[in-house]
Amino acid sequence: MITVIANLKGGSGKSTVSFNLAVWLLSQGRSVQAFDLDPQQTLSDVAQVRDEEEIEPSLSVTVTQMPVIDKSVDAEFIIDVGAANAEGMHEAIRHADRVIIPVPPSQPDVWATQRFLKMVSDAREGIETDIEVLAFVNRADTHHAVRESDDTEAALLQLPGVTVVPQRLYQRTLYRRSMSEGLAVFELWRGSKGSDEFEALANALYGKNEEDSDE
Repeated sequence: MITVIANLKGGSGKSTVSFNLAVWLLSQGRSVQAFDLDPQQTLSDVAQVRDEEEIEPSLSVTVTQMPVIDKSVDAEFIIDVGAANAEGMHEAIRHADRVIIPVPPSQPDVWATQRFLKMVSDAREGIETDIEVLAFVNRADTHHAVRESDDTEAALLQLPGVTVVPQRLYQRTLYRRSMSEGLAVFELWRGSKGSDEFEALANALYGKNEEDSDE
């Protein structure tokens, strides 16, 4: 499956999501091919840290402006791309099976998502196969009295052409720390709130592997 993780607005946490998903898939015994189309190259940087620290499983990331995907390869493709590479984003979406949109809790991010959905529609013009578009609230508020995360999810549910995933990732220091150490959140601190919420999201997006399902 070719999965593009993208957002029109910067600071959405897409590279953090891309990295953690790629490592999670590797930890499930799946083959992963990761592409970093973002000029900031955050996904590539954290993979390099992981390589330097000799952390297994290793994550190989291809840095490129345009995705070149061999669909004959039996692998999960993860493509991290932002609006700074608009041409690469357009091409990635054209080849994708699905797009995952991390959305921070704010009205400007909802507006940006709405515009991004139009870009996805334009990129898929003339392509007969359907694409799955998923969005979830990322960097959600941890305090229950703060309503922005709920308001953002409610607004996303009103947008056409997107399925809202109810699992959320919250604003936690753990995510920043794990990236600096080249580790996924579930590797740095398994059993933590951050680890549990990420694994819930990953399972919602990809499902458990067959071995887990048989247990």
